Amino acid sequence: MKISIAKALFNSHSYLEYRKIVSDLLLDQKSTGAVQSEELTHYSVLNDTRMKRLDKTIAVPEEITTRLIGLKGEYIWLVISEGWCGDAAQLLPVFNKMVLASGDKIEMRVVLRDENDELMKLFLTNKSKSIPKLIVIHKETSGALAHWGPRPKGASDLIIDYKKQHGVVDEEAKTALQLWYLHDKGMTTQLELIDMMIDIDKDID
Repeated sequence: MKISIAKALFNSHSYLEYRKIVSDLLLDQKSTGAVQSEELTHYSVLNDTRMKRLDKTIAVPEEITTRLIGLKGEYIWLVISEGWCGDAAQLLPVFNKMVLASGDKIEMRVVLRDENDELMKLFLTNKSKSIPKLIVIHKETSGALAHWGPRPKGASDLIIDYKKQHGVVDEEAKTALQLWYLHDKGMTTQLELIDMMIDIDKDID
């Protein structure tokens, strides 16, 4: 696993670099990823707009900031993403704001799923290459300590329940999911991630 992580980190991007990759591809009407289609490019355009808004509006509450700064260890959040992914567009701005709030405790690096298949296969969700996936790496040892994703619990429950009722995840489900994210304002994600980080940090010497 360490070799796969090392390879991914070597090919990783900062959050701002990732944002620029997505935006630059859209100038040529392309999306990230191995597959190109009008649909994926359309989603990428929507997501780029969404992320610009979230970069401005997502806030980290003082109590979460205090807990982030108080972490004993130093960590890397290695995030697997793609520009066309609606969940990634909602969540990466939240990750970034938490990283900025942490001072020097957490660094975020982003990799593209289709360019890092070896890594992605280590962190499947129900045998699926679901993204985003956030992998917590200890800076000193380079070991993976935990992973999170592709959605916070409330969003996951919404999709699971919808699929049980309708058998598919269609545009109506995707719209309901985006509304869930809009109303949640990143808070469920922040609470889940800080709880995970506090649990991990207890074991750090």
